[in-house]
Amino acid sequence: MNTGDLLNIHPTELKFPFELRKQSSCSMNLSNKTNNYVAFKVKTTNPKKYCVRPNTGVVLPGGTCEVTVTMQAQKESPPDMQCKDKFLVQSVTAPDGVSPKDITAEMFSREEGRVVEEFKLKVTYIPANPPSPVPEESEEGSPPRETGNEPASLAAAVRKSFEDSRDKSSETYSIISKLTNEKASAIQQNQKLRQELDMIKREMSRKRSGGMSMYFVMLVGLLGILMGYFLKRT
Repeated sequence: MNTGDLLNIHPTELKFPFELRKQSSCSMNLSNKTNNYVAFKVKTTNPKKYCVRPNTGVVLPGGTCEVTVTMQAQKESPPDMQCKDKFLVQSVTAPDGVSPKDITAEMFSREEGRVVEEFKLKVTYIPANPPSPVPEESEEGSPPRETGNEPASLAAAVRKSFEDSRDKSSETYSIISKLTNEKASAIQQNQKLRQELDMIKREMSRKRSGGMSMYFVMLVGLLGILMGYFLKRT
Protein backbone atom coordinates (compact mmCIF):
# COMPACT_ATOMS: atom_id res chain seq x y z
CA MET A 1 0.00 0.00 0.00
CA ASN A 2 1.28 3.48 -0.89
CA THR A 3 1.54 5.82 2.07
CA GLY A 4 1.12 9.26 0.53
CA ASP A 5 0.01 12.47 2.10
CA LEU A 6 -3.42 12.39 0.42
CA LEU A 7 -4.30 8.87 -0.72
CA ASN A 8 -3.43 5.29 0.05
CA ILE A 9 -3.50 3.17 -3.11
CA HIS A 10 -3.96 -0.60 -3.01
CA PRO A 11 -2.70 -2.64 -4.73
CA THR A 12 0.45 -0.97 -6.01
CA GLU A 13 0.59 -3.26 -9.05
CA LEU A 14 -2.24 -4.05 -11.48
CA LYS A 15 -2.46 -7.78 -12.23
CA PHE A 16 -4.58 -8.87 -15.18
CA PRO A 17 -5.51 -12.54 -15.83
CA PHE A 18 -4.43 -12.87 -19.46
CA GLU A 19 -6.38 -14.95 -21.99
CA LEU A 20 -6.41 -14.39 -25.74
CA ARG A 21 -9.52 -12.76 -27.20
CA LYS A 22 -11.10 -12.17 -23.78
CA GLN A 23 -11.44 -9.03 -21.67
CA SER A 24 -9.84 -8.95 -18.25
CA SER A 25 -10.37 -6.63 -15.29
CA CYS A 26 -8.80 -5.71 -11.98
CA SER A 27 -9.45 -2.97 -9.45
CA MET A 28 -7.65 -0.67 -7.05
CA ASN A 29 -8.88 1.10 -3.94
CA LEU A 30 -8.15 4.75 -3.17
CA SER A 31 -8.41 5.74 0.50
CA ASN A 32 -8.50 9.38 1.62
CA LYS A 33 -6.15 9.92 4.59
CA THR A 34 -7.11 13.56 5.14
CA ASN A 35 -10.02 15.59 6.41
CA ASN A 36 -10.32 17.33 3.07
CA TYR A 37 -11.95 16.44 -0.24
CA VAL A 38 -9.40 14.83 -2.57
CA ALA A 39 -9.82 14.79 -6.36
CA PHE A 40 -8.05 12.13 -8.39
CA LYS A 41 -7.32 11.33 -12.01
CA VAL A 42 -6.06 8.06 -13.53
CA LYS A 43 -3.87 8.06 -16.67
CA THR A 44 -2.28 5.26 -18.67
CA THR A 45 0.45 5.01 -21.29
CA ASN A 46 -1.88 2.94 -23.52
CA PRO A 47 -5.37 4.50 -23.36
CA LYS A 48 -6.72 2.53 -26.36
CA LYS A 49 -5.99 -0.74 -24.60
CA TYR A 50 -7.59 0.01 -21.23
CA CYS A 51 -10.89 1.35 -19.97
CA VAL A 52 -10.82 3.03 -16.53
CA ARG A 53 -14.05 3.60 -14.58
CA PRO A 54 -14.07 6.13 -13.05
CA ASN A 55 -10.97 7.76 -14.51
CA THR A 56 -11.64 10.89 -12.43
CA GLY A 57 -13.47 11.33 -9.14
CA VAL A 58 -13.59 12.66 -5.62
CA VAL A 59 -12.77 10.77 -2.44
CA LEU A 60 -14.55 12.15 0.61
CA PRO A 61 -12.65 12.77 3.88
CA GLY A 62 -11.81 9.41 5.38
CA GLY A 63 -13.63 7.65 2.54
CA THR A 64 -12.63 5.21 -0.18
CA CYS A 65 -13.26 4.83 -3.89
CA GLU A 66 -12.89 1.71 -6.05
CA VAL A 67 -11.51 2.11 -9.58
CA THR A 68 -12.02 -0.71 -12.10
CA VAL A 69 -9.56 -1.11 -14.97
CA THR A 70 -10.60 -3.30 -17.93
CA MET A 71 -8.13 -4.52 -20.50
CA GLN A 72 -9.58 -5.02 -23.97
CA ALA A 73 -9.39 -8.48 -25.58
CA GLN A 74 -5.94 -9.09 -27.07
CA LYS A 75 -5.32 -10.96 -30.33
CA GLU A 76 -1.79 -12.11 -29.47
CA SER A 77 0.32 -12.75 -26.39
CA PRO A 78 3.24 -10.42 -25.56
CA PRO A 79 6.75 -11.93 -25.54
CA ASP A 80 7.39 -13.78 -22.27
CA MET A 81 4.06 -12.41 -20.97
CA GLN A 82 5.80 -9.13 -20.12
CA CYS A 83 3.91 -5.84 -20.24
CA LYS A 84 5.45 -2.36 -20.39
CA ASP A 85 2.22 -0.44 -19.80
CA LYS A 86 2.04 1.94 -16.84
CA PHE A 87 -0.69 3.76 -14.91
CA LEU A 88 -0.43 7.08 -13.12
CA VAL A 89 -2.73 8.18 -10.29
CA GLN A 90 -2.76 11.93 -9.63
CA SER A 91 -4.41 13.37 -6.53
CA VAL A 92 -4.94 16.89 -5.28
CA THR A 93 -6.79 18.60 -2.44
CA ALA A 94 -10.17 19.93 -3.66
CA PRO A 95 -12.64 22.47 -2.26
CA ASP A 96 -15.24 21.17 0.17
CA GLY A 97 -18.43 19.97 -1.49
CA VAL A 98 -16.82 19.49 -4.92
CA SER A 99 -18.43 16.76 -7.09
CA PRO A 100 -16.91 14.59 -9.86
CA LYS A 101 -18.54 16.73 -12.55
CA ASP A 102 -16.62 19.77 -11.22
CA ILE A 103 -13.21 18.20 -11.84
CA THR A 104 -11.13 19.84 -14.58
CA ALA A 105 -7.69 19.20 -16.05
CA GLU A 106 -6.42 22.47 -14.57
CA MET A 107 -6.93 21.11 -11.05
CA PHE A 108 -3.97 18.72 -11.62
CA SER A 109 -1.52 21.32 -12.93
CA ARG A 110 1.25 22.52 -10.64
CA GLU A 111 0.67 26.17 -11.38
CA GLU A 112 0.13 28.63 -8.54
CA GLY A 113 2.02 26.39 -6.15
CA ARG A 114 -0.60 23.62 -6.20
CA VAL A 115 0.62 20.33 -4.69
CA VAL A 116 -0.17 17.32 -6.93
CA GLU A 117 0.71 13.85 -5.69
CA GLU A 118 1.52 11.20 -8.32
CA PHE A 119 1.90 7.47 -8.02
CA LYS A 120 2.87 5.05 -10.79
CA LEU A 121 1.58 1.48 -11.06
CA LYS A 122 3.06 -1.32 -13.17
CA VAL A 123 0.99 -3.83 -15.14
CA THR A 124 1.56 -7.55 -14.78
CA TYR A 125 -0.06 -10.44 -16.67
CA ILE A 126 -0.92 -13.64 -14.84
CA PRO A 127 -2.16 -16.91 -16.42
CA ALA A 128 -5.94 -17.06 -16.60
CA ASN A 129 -5.91 -20.87 -16.13
CA PRO A 130 -3.14 -21.90 -13.70
CA PRO A 131 -1.76 -25.45 -14.10
CA SER A 132 -3.37 -28.22 -12.10
CA PRO A 133 -1.56 -29.31 -8.92
CA VAL A 134 0.51 -32.51 -8.96
CA PRO A 135 -1.72 -35.43 -7.91
CA GLU A 136 -0.97 -36.75 -4.44
CA GLU A 137 -0.26 -40.35 -3.55
CA SER A 138 -3.15 -42.54 -2.47
CA GLU A 139 -3.71 -43.56 1.13
CA GLU A 140 -2.11 -46.95 0.43
CA GLY A 141 1.07 -45.21 -0.68
CA SER A 142 0.61 -46.11 -4.33
CA PRO A 143 2.30 -43.77 -6.84
CA PRO A 144 0.22 -41.06 -8.50
CA ARG A 145 -1.79 -42.14 -11.49
CA GLU A 146 -0.10 -41.48 -14.81
CA THR A 147 -1.80 -38.86 -16.89
CA GLY A 148 0.33 -39.00 -20.03
CA ASN A 149 -2.29 -40.97 -21.95
CA GLU A 150 -5.27 -38.84 -20.93
CA PRO A 151 -5.46 -37.01 -24.30
CA ALA A 152 -5.39 -40.32 -26.18
CA SER A 153 -8.01 -41.81 -23.85
CA LEU A 154 -10.19 -38.77 -24.28
CA ALA A 155 -9.87 -38.96 -28.06
CA ALA A 156 -10.74 -42.69 -27.98
CA ALA A 157 -13.80 -42.00 -25.82
CA VAL A 158 -14.97 -39.26 -28.16
CA ARG A 159 -14.43 -41.52 -31.18
CA LYS A 160 -16.35 -44.40 -29.57
CA SER A 161 -19.22 -42.09 -28.62
CA PHE A 162 -19.36 -40.82 -32.20
CA GLU A 163 -19.36 -44.37 -33.63
CA ASP A 164 -22.08 -45.49 -31.22
CA SER A 165 -24.17 -42.48 -32.17
CA ARG A 166 -23.62 -43.22 -35.87
CA ASP A 167 -24.62 -46.90 -35.40
CA LYS A 168 -27.77 -45.88 -33.55
CA SER A 169 -28.60 -43.41 -36.29
CA SER A 170 -28.14 -46.10 -38.98
CA GLU A 171 -30.34 -48.54 -37.04
CA THR A 172 -33.03 -45.91 -36.60
CA TYR A 173 -32.90 -45.04 -40.30
CA SER A 174 -33.22 -48.74 -41.22
CA ILE A 175 -36.31 -49.16 -39.00
CA ILE A 176 -37.93 -46.03 -40.42
CA SER A 177 -37.21 -47.17 -43.98
CA LYS A 178 -38.70 -50.61 -43.30
CA LEU A 179 -41.87 -49.14 -41.78
CA THR A 180 -42.21 -46.74 -44.71
CA ASN A 181 -41.97 -49.61 -47.22
CA GLU A 182 -44.52 -51.67 -45.27
CA LYS A 183 -46.91 -48.71 -45.20
CA ALA A 184 -46.56 -48.20 -48.96
CA SER A 185 -47.20 -51.92 -49.58
CA ALA A 186 -50.31 -51.86 -47.36
CA ILE A 187 -51.64 -48.84 -49.23
CA GLN A 188 -51.14 -50.59 -52.59
CA GLN A 189 -52.92 -53.75 -51.36
CA ASN A 190 -55.77 -51.66 -50.02
CA GLN A 191 -56.16 -49.90 -53.38
CA LYS A 192 -56.07 -53.26 -55.19
CA LEU A 193 -58.78 -54.68 -52.92
CA ARG A 194 -60.94 -51.61 -53.49
CA GLN A 195 -60.58 -52.02 -57.27
CA GLU A 196 -61.55 -55.70 -57.08
CA LEU A 197 -64.54 -54.85 -54.87
CA ASP A 198 -65.70 -52.21 -57.36
CA MET A 199 -65.43 -54.76 -60.21
CA ILE A 200 -67.51 -57.28 -58.26
CA LYS A 201 -70.17 -54.64 -57.53
CA ARG A 202 -70.34 -53.64 -61.20
CA GLU A 203 -70.61 -57.30 -62.28
CA MET A 204 -73.42 -57.99 -59.83
CA SER A 205 -75.24 -54.87 -60.93
CA ARG A 206 -74.89 -55.83 -64.59
CA LYS A 207 -76.20 -59.38 -63.94
CA ARG A 208 -79.09 -58.04 -61.91
CA SER A 209 -79.97 -55.61 -64.68
CA GLY A 210 -79.75 -58.40 -67.31
CA GLY A 211 -82.02 -60.75 -65.34
CA MET A 212 -84.72 -58.08 -65.01
CA SER A 213 -84.69 -57.42 -68.74
CA MET A 214 -85.16 -61.14 -69.61
CA TYR A 215 -87.96 -61.42 -67.10
CA PHE A 216 -89.68 -58.40 -68.66
CA VAL A 217 -89.41 -59.88 -72.15
CA MET A 218 -90.89 -63.15 -71.00
CA LEU A 219 -93.73 -61.32 -69.26
CA VAL A 220 -94.51 -59.31 -72.37
CA GLY A 221 -94.49 -62.49 -74.47
CA LEU A 222 -96.86 -64.25 -72.10
CA LEU A 223 -99.24 -61.30 -72.18
CA GLY A 224 -99.18 -61.37 -75.93
CA ILE A 225 -100.09 -65.06 -76.04
CA LEU A 226 -102.95 -64.51 -73.63
CA MET A 227 -104.31 -61.61 -75.61
CA GLY A 228 -104.14 -63.61 -78.78
CA TYR A 229 -106.01 -66.48 -77.15
CA PHE A 230 -108.81 -64.22 -75.94
CA LEU A 231 -109.11 -62.56 -79.33
CA LYS A 232 -109.56 -65.94 -81.00
CA ARG A 233 -112.23 -66.89 -78.51
CA THR A 234 -114.10 -63.75 -79.23
